[in-house]
Amino acid sequence: MSEQERPEQERPEHKRPGSAGEHRLQHAFGTEDRADRFYEDQVLDRLNAAMIEFVREQDMAFIATSDSHGECDSSFRAGGPGFIHVIDERTVAYPEYRGNGVLASLGNMSENPHIGILLIDFVENLIGLHINGSARIIDDDVIRASVKDLPDEQVRGRKPERWVVVDIEEAYIHCRKHIPRMIPADRVRSWGTDNVTSKGGDFFGAKAQARPIAIESGR
Repeated sequence: MSEQERPEQERPEHKRPGSAGEHRLQHAFGTEDRADRFYEDQVLDRLNAAMIEFVREQDMAFIATSDSHGECDSSFRAGGPGFIHVIDERTVAYPEYRGNGVLASLGNMSENPHIGILLIDFVENLIGLHINGSARIIDDDVIRASVKDLPDEQVRGRKPERWVVVDIEEAYIHCRKHIPRMIPADRVRSWGTDNVTSKGGDFFGAKAQARPIAIESGR
């Protein structure tokens, strides 16, 4: 796969940022004035210089996707500072490595490209940045042919298999009011082990529980 082919999806045009649903509730709950101030003061359709610097300093992010039926999934991504690469003010990309094989986030993107990314600085500024946009899935060798300054970060010798490229539609602040301060600490990682306890792969003991659905296999 060289580049994911995305289904054409029309997005309704609104004079104000945000969805028709949030606009209806703003009217119903009497928050339109406050919402308009936030839209006008904080919501951009691209990253400004301060946002770009912020993204380049972060080493983790939360992502949200949904399938074509609107069924949602949230996930976590992390790497070295700046692992989310700023291609330009309207485009960012982050790497995808070999995981558990489920491909929940990528699978959602393949049928519904909308994605939300939340980056939070828990250490210094206690502030967050929302990035909403449309995602594309591109193989590592393909994107490197066009993005020359893409980092060559490896995780335990493994290179990214592909990248998620996000065309930015909205970028705005997440205020610091309820963001806790955290202190970075070194940790020992059990790389390459099959020990269930060390990996934490069955931390919640789900393997021993009855399955809520039958899992069918084509094999």
